[in-house]
Amino acid sequence: MATPPSQDTLPQAVTLILVRHGMTDATGPRLAGRAPGVHLNDTGRAQAAHLAVRLSGVRPAALLSSPLERCRETAEAVAEVLGVPITTDDRLIECDYGSWTGRALTDLAHEPLWRVVQDHPAAVRFPGGEALAAASARAVEAVRDWNSRLLLTPADAPPVYVVCSHGDIIKAIVADALGLHLDLFQRLRVDPCSVTSITYTRTRPFLNVLNDTGKGPGPVLPTSAEATGDAAVGGGAGAEHSVTDIP
Repeated sequence: MATPPSQDTLPQAVTLILVRHGMTDATGPRLAGRAPGVHLNDTGRAQAAHLAVRLSGVRPAALLSSPLERCRETAEAVAEVLGVPITTDDRLIECDYGSWTGRALTDLAHEPLWRVVQDHPAAVRFPGGEALAAASARAVEAVRDWNSRLLLTPADAPPVYVVCSHGDIIKAIVADALGLHLDLFQRLRVDPCSVTSITYTRTRPFLNVLNDTGKGPGPVLPTSAEATGDAAVGGGAGAEHSVTDIP
């Protein structure tokens, strides 16, 4: 019978580095959702390469990715530099937006459900798709599962792991860590190839960094959506690339 590890050798904290995928041709104008064949464009590939350099000092215990191509391609750039394999976790996939998938955000903004997505997202189930609350629950469960695994693995230093996922999924994970109701998660912004870091201790999580795009501490302007008070469903293209998230 195997001897259980001593509590003295178990880490007391684990740090999660959340990475949103890089830009695609659909990011911002359309709600890509789970549509297949959405790949990084030239901007996204450059963002992923820059991201890999930014994370080059990290030695992650695991590198996880949503199964969708744009996340896999972003994670591959990181894996090449860090020399770690990618593990696909289906629980980190984008929300299933159902019949909203592939449609322009400018069109979706006229749907009656749009206001519910903006003001009461915990109540939303996308037509023919998934409830945002269900997407949040599965993503948070994935994080708690990986946290538990790593906290039960003896280590010389608190472990770090990297997750490459999607805007709404990352926002839901951050909201959970902050104790925010899902109805408030639209207050968060997660830009393409941004880095968000959360340290989970045995008593509480700490948000270390939110939406760090590696652009330095210069001024950040609102997107066109945010200027109206609305959040770009799916995460949008970020202030640098946003022109017409919604009318």
